[in-house]
Amino acid sequence: MATGSYFRGAFIEFTSSFLVPIPNIILFQYNPETLTHTWTPAAAAAPSGPAQGPGAANPLAVTGNPGEEFSFTLSLDSSDTIADGSAPASALASVSGIYPTLAALELLLFPSTSGGGSALSLATSIGGSLLGGSSGGVDRSVPVSVVPTVLFVWGPGRILPVRVTSFRVTEKLYDPTLLVPTHADADIGLKVLTQNEIDALDDGLVKDLVQTAYTAMSVLRQGLALANIVNSADALAGMLPF
Repeated sequence: MATGSYFRGAFIEFTSSFLVPIPNIILFQYNPETLTHTWTPAAAAAPSGPAQGPGAANPLAVTGNPGEEFSFTLSLDSSDTIADGSAPASALASVSGIYPTLAALELLLFPSTSGGGSALSLATSIGGSLLGGSSGGVDRSVPVSVVPTVLFVWGPGRILPVRVTSFRVTEKLYDPTLLVPTHADADIGLKVLTQNEIDALDDGLVKDLVQTAYTAMSVLRQGLALANIVNSADALAGMLPF
């Protein structure tokens, strides 16, 4: 996903088709200038003992890890794609503007097996029909009302499984002939999946990919925190009275 001298952010959606998870990659045309990273403290555990005395519940107990969310704004513009001249992207942008990218982002909110479905699910279902299959006889691996599994890629050190929680588009410019949007800002909210949500994934291959990304980010975070402790060890020793 490296283009030129910089690394582009992206969404990678996985849908199980033809026995293997096929990635649908939505590259960011321009990396957002700012990104908000929000942590929510874990919920307190329900009391399991008396408030005081022997066997009292631990007032510091929590139910799991803190919640993690991201929000940012993506700028989309078809003029640069058209000027680039790379077929078929340039030809598609000339006719459809930024509609294809907006549609791909919108479908990240739809359950994979619903009437809308993800872009990848739609493509594979069409492929199955062309091969002579019928939608009624297909054994779908993703249950109804389950949104697609998406990896948020923001550099090699931040690859996380997420769910799109909000998506708001402000269309700013249009093609004067076809009225397709040619420039827009998309405000996107993401929630990082918890370990319990990862454990609930049905597809084994997708689950392994997501778990690997989640574990790698956890290990990296712990390593960076340890490096910070080492760097600040001398200063810490001077601050403590003992």
